[in-house]
Amino acid sequence: MNYDEKRVTVFNNRSILITGGTGSFGKKFIKILLEKYQPKKVIVYSRDELKQFEMQQIFNQPCMRYFIGDVRDEYRLEQAFYGVDYVVHAAALKQVPAAEYNPMECIKTNVNGAQNVINAAIACGVQKVIALSTDKAANPINLYGATKLCSDKLFVAGNNLVGDRPTRFSVVRYGNVVGSRGSVVPFFKNLIKNGTLELPITDERMTRFWLRLEDGVDFVLKNFSRMQGGETFIPKIPSMRIMDLVKAIDPRVQTKIVGIRPGEKLHEIMCPADTCYETLEFADHYVIKPSISFTQAVDYTRNAIGETGNPVDDGFEYNSGTNPFFLTVEELREMNK
Repeated sequence: MNYDEKRVTVFNNRSILITGGTGSFGKKFIKILLEKYQPKKVIVYSRDELKQFEMQQIFNQPCMRYFIGDVRDEYRLEQAFYGVDYVVHAAALKQVPAAEYNPMECIKTNVNGAQNVINAAIACGVQKVIALSTDKAANPINLYGATKLCSDKLFVAGNNLVGDRPTRFSVVRYGNVVGSRGSVVPFFKNLIKNGTLELPITDERMTRFWLRLEDGVDFVLKNFSRMQGGETFIPKIPSMRIMDLVKAIDPRVQTKIVGIRPGEKLHEIMCPADTCYETLEFADHYVIKPSISFTQAVDYTRNAIGETGNPVDDGFEYNSGTNPFFLTVEELREMNK
């Protein structure tokens, strides 16, 4: 059974919970989930009661549930996970400067919270958990990236804690999402709207992996069918140059170079060269195999829906600066609409 055949029913009559469900990803995930499937229950788990109230005005279908809770609270997670089939773990503290100024708060949510999700999922018999990661977790140079790398390692190792229970954990890592909260596009557009004459550019050589939110959601949905447990899934997506993005937003605007901020890279990496021996290339994505051995052997070259992958070349690195696929100014302009 291929993915297109399996996707018709994979989420039907299932209970799905998303932590951090009131964020940009959560809203789009739930919208697409309700459009394409007939889930038994969809649970939004997050801390902010106002955001949940606002979401309830949009998503008020009978299957929807809203749980106030924090991933730092393992007992509350267990209450929410009872009877849940699939979990998407999207909750995180994501702002790089905020993490540097509040390191323990970032660790409590991104690292301790990850372990709480793992423990609750195993205790409640959740079948599959996908944790969202970030390109900043590859060769991290800031605390946010370091905590997400720790989170990724915890979820991979979680597959060794399940024993004979059905729970499996995998990770999805991708790059910058067009128009998400805190991203550069709405920031630039707001500056232009308020009459700014020059947009601040950290470095005109800067590149980033770039994808639409709906593409990120679809990739996560696909990997629930693909996963066997322990994989880190990475989509093949285009890169963009920061100066091309500025032209796409408003070709008339001027720029000023302000210098790279602490914890920021010129180019982002999603498959580090150091992991090339564990990386497999599939038709539209890469898989980084776990660096530890599980109690049960898994053949990651063939996923759960029969797609096959091959080892990458020695020294391979998936880098936004050397990516062969760059978006043009016209393509960026179309995406930004």
